[in-house]
Amino acid sequence: MNAPPELSIQQACDETGLSPRTVRYWEELGLLPGIRRKNGSRRVYGPDELERLRFIRRLKALGLSLAEIKELNAVYAIGGSTQAMLQRLDDLLGMHLGDLDGRIRELSALRDEMSKYRDHVASRIGVEPAAQPASDPDGESS
Repeated sequence: MNAPPELSIQQACDETGLSPRTVRYWEELGLLPGIRRKNGSRRVYGPDELERLRFIRRLKALGLSLAEIKELNAVYAIGGSTQAMLQRLDDLLGMHLGDLDGRIRELSALRDEMSKYRDHVASRIGVEPAAQPASDPDGESS
């Protein structure tokens, strides 16, 4: 049976699209527990570490903070169960989704206000208001 490949930090970064600085920082914060080291203290990464790096990157892209991701690690470590961590992740994603919906409403209102004010400015300078692209209920231009 073949052992899983051991990748250098640069190879792991090439695989995940992260920078070595980011990976080291996440390790320093405790988001990557148990990174193995070879002679000369060089970090080595296997499939589990790559999966974890991709998971953290995805959570960051979804708007979770490093503190929230660290909390998920703690929930997993304390509960020893993926189920407990996934329940907390669901709670966090729900909270972030609610925040995002609120920001979308605020931005939509700002867009409407900006459009009206632009029409007002256009009338003050004696030009026709610029045609506004139609928006559907989801806020997408048509």
